[in-house]
Parts: sequence; C-alpha cells; structure tokens
Amino acid sequence: MTAKTTCLPLAPAALALAGLLAAGPAAAQAPTQPARPATAPAAALGTPAAPAAGPWTLQRSIDYALEHNLNVRLSQLQSLNNAQILRQSKAALLPTANISATQAWQYGTSVNPLTFEFQNQTVRSSNFSGASQVVLFQGFVLRNTIRRNRLDYQASAADIEKARNDLSLNVASQFLQLVLAQELVRANQTRVASDEAQIERSQILLKAGSIPESTLLDSQSQLASDQLGVVTAQNQAVLARLSLIQLLNLDPAVNQDFAIEVPPLPDPDEEAPYLIDLNQTYQTAAARLPEIQAADLRVRSALTTVDVARGAYLPRLSLAGSIFSGYSSARSVTAVGTDSTARRTTFFVQNGGVLTPLSVLTYQRNVSTLPQNYWSQLDQNLGRQIQFALNIPLLNGLQVRTNVQRSLIGVQQAEVQAEQARLTLRQSIEQAAADARAAQLQYIYAKRQVAALTLTQRNSEIRFNNGLLNGTEFNIAKNNLNFAISNQIQAKYTFIFRRKVLDFYQGRPLAL
Repeated sequence: MTAKTTCLPLAPAALALAGLLAAGPAAAQAPTQPARPATAPAAALGTPAAPAAGPWTLQRSIDYALEHNLNVRLSQLQSLNNAQILRQSKAALLPTANISATQAWQYGTSVNPLTFEFQNQTVRSSNFSGASQVVLFQGFVLRNTIRRNRLDYQASAADIEKARNDLSLNVASQFLQLVLAQELVRANQTRVASDEAQIERSQILLKAGSIPESTLLDSQSQLASDQLGVVTAQNQAVLARLSLIQLLNLDPAVNQDFAIEVPPLPDPDEEAPYLIDLNQTYQTAAARLPEIQAADLRVRSALTTVDVARGAYLPRLSLAGSIFSGYSSARSVTAVGTDSTARRTTFFVQNGGVLTPLSVLTYQRNVSTLPQNYWSQLDQNLGRQIQFALNIPLLNGLQVRTNVQRSLIGVQQAEVQAEQARLTLRQSIEQAAADARAAQLQYIYAKRQVAALTLTQRNSEIRFNNGLLNGTEFNIAKNNLNFAISNQIQAKYTFIFRRKVLDFYQGRPLAL
C-alpha cells in the first residue's frame, strides 16, 4: 500500500506530457509550410549526428532538429518534386521536335521504300525524318494545368513549414517532459533523504525505548518504497532523455553526456489568471498557420482541375511540320561512258538505174547502270510537309463528363478538408486555453495543499518522534504530501507547455 502510494505521482507525470506530445502538433495545428531544402544530402541525414558539446537549450534543440529531421527533408523533397511537375507543365506550351533515323536490310521479295516497286534482291535502306508540332488551342487545358500545378507547389511548400512547426512543438513537448522527469527524480531523492534521516532518529528512539520496533520497520518499509520511486523516476527520465535524443536524430552511444539547460521558470501562480481572447487568437493563427494556407490552396487547385477537365469539351487545333529523306541501294542511274563502239553500215543508192553501194561509219557510246550516290539520293528524295490538325470531340463514352463530375466532387472534398482544418484549429485553441487555465488553477490549489500537508507532516513527525503516532499513520501523512508535490510539479509544466502552444498560435516563438 505504501509503495503504491509513492509511485502514483510518476504515472500521471509520464502521461501528462506524453498527452501533450500527442496533442501538441494536432492541437497546435503545427504548420507545415515551405521550407528551403536542407543543404545536407538525404543519405547524410539518415545517419545520427556526431556528439555536440555543451548543454542543450530548447532553442538549440529545435534548431538542430529542424536541420537534421528526415520528415522535414521528405517534405522538402516532395516540394521539389512538385516544382518539377510545374516546370514540366510550363514546358508543355513549347513546340515538340524530334528527329529519327532507321537503317534496314531487306532480303527476298520486298517493296522498295522509295520506288514502292516489288523486287527480289537484298536492299539496304536508310530513312531520316524530323517532325515538329505545336498546340495552338486545346480548350486552355495547358494554361489551367500550369495554374493547378503552381497551386499544388505552393501547397507543398506550406506543408514543409507545417512539418517544421510540428517538429518544433514535438521537441518542445519532449524537452519539457524531460524537465518534468528530472524534477520528479529530485523530488523522490528528497523523500529518500528524509526517510534515511527518519530511520536514524527511529533507531535512536528504539534504543531509548521510546518507540516499538514496528515503528522502525515501518520507516524502513517507507524507505524501500521511496527508493523504488527514485528508480522509477530515473527510468522515466532516461526514457524521456532517449526520446529527445532520438527526436534530434543524435546517436545515443556517442551522446552519453547529453544534458539540457533549463532557465528559471516562473511558477504559474506568479502570473495573473491566464485569459486570452479565443476569437482573436484563432483569427491570428488562421491567417498565419501554413496548414490553413495549404488547405485553401488545395481548394483553388481543385477548382482549376475542373477547368482542366472542362477543356476536353473544346476542339483541339495543332500545327505540325515534317521533313523526310532516304536512301535505297536498289535505286540506280544510267551512266554514259566516255568510250564508244564504231559501226559501219552500207546503204545502196540507185543512180541512173545503177545501184551504187554507200558505206557509213557510226559511233555509239557505252551505257551502264550504276547505283545512285548516297548523298544524291538524300537530296533528291527530300520531302516536306506542313499540316493543321483539328480534333473536335463528339462522343467518347462520357469520359469528359465523368472527369468533370469527379473534379467537382474533388472541389467539395477540398472545401470540407479546409473547413475541417479550421475547425480543428479552433478546437485546439479552445482546448489549449482550457488546459492552460485548468493547469494554472490546479497549481495554485496544489501549492496550497502542499503547504497545508507540509505542516501536517511536520506535526506528524513531532508526534511520531515522541511515540504518539504509529509508523503507518506517519507514512500516510508523508505519502499524502509526496503525492501533492508531484501534482504541483505536473501542473506547473502542463501550464508552461499549453501556454507556449497558445503563444505559438499567436505568432510568438517557442522559447523558455
């Protein structure tokens, strides 16, 4: 029973800021907006960083995590990918131009690619072509695609900043959880020191015969329970420290001296009652948080997607040009040689009834068939073409209509998501404000409770030392005080974190 009472404060302690860690980014609507890509390559980011000297402040922890976190890097790479998609959509406005060439060998009966005559011989042919095309009108699909991709890129840039804000809130939550765990370790160590002093007094009183032996045994039992509480608190601190190291992407093996530096933090009761204008805080947060900006950009992107889909209803007009030439080994030319063959022909001419022979000598040049020159064929076979192409959609299985209807549904989905983002932000602000105010009030009354139980415990100690109070009743008084101290510590750091979350919503930096 005594051990259970002593360990109780640690369970809420672990859960208090663990809940803050889970609720932090969601409640804080931690933004994810455009961040510049880290200079370090992604492969280097996967390796835990080398040890860093000196204690870590909250600001240093946040800055280091932002530089080395892989989730932030992934968001940056996604934004870079969207930038390339935007670049490609802009390039789609430019004409296309392509050059092609083929080299072929034909065996047996085939069609001459240049004369289109059937032939039965081995033919080697070369074909060269170049073509270019530009879209003159396509229902503004290309321009609307550019608009949509630009909005998607801007939304992904906002996602980077949201990832950075989420990480900052997580680091702040884990940092304060480690501070809380260390506070609980010190509180439990104080109890152990008090138990040890009490045992020394009990042993003296036992020897004097002022108290029974059972009283000493009760004190020793309480010491064992509080020592267990110290070990439990130390384990919680070790786990909190490890979680923070992992969040910073540090290597625990080479960062064994990792320690945090915490400035003096004012107690919640030293401040005026924490009250804020929830509507003004919401308006400020909605105007600056990147997740709201990203949601609005995606609504605009969805509307542009509708314009892209509707563009398919309109005709498409394009201008194309091409040039072609080729060579075939089957093509030949007739060549007249420089030498000639002499031929004598005899004619008979009648003159006065007498046939007189007449001899005539003629010369004929030699003629041969030769393959046509490669470059000459390319020049003679050169062809050019220019054409306008008009495509008017009439009926395509209702694909265009279906795409338009789907894009309209996408608009509604984006609008609902944007509304949900705003609703989540408002609820998170309201919850954080309520938690901060509740934690402040809890601290105030826990402090009063600690003061009252301290007096009760002192009075019980006096009575116990005089033999007027048994060990069980004295341990109950001590455990009640210990439980109140733990509640006071938890309330303090819950208030600090929730106040920092609200400061973040109001545009203030996360700093202790």
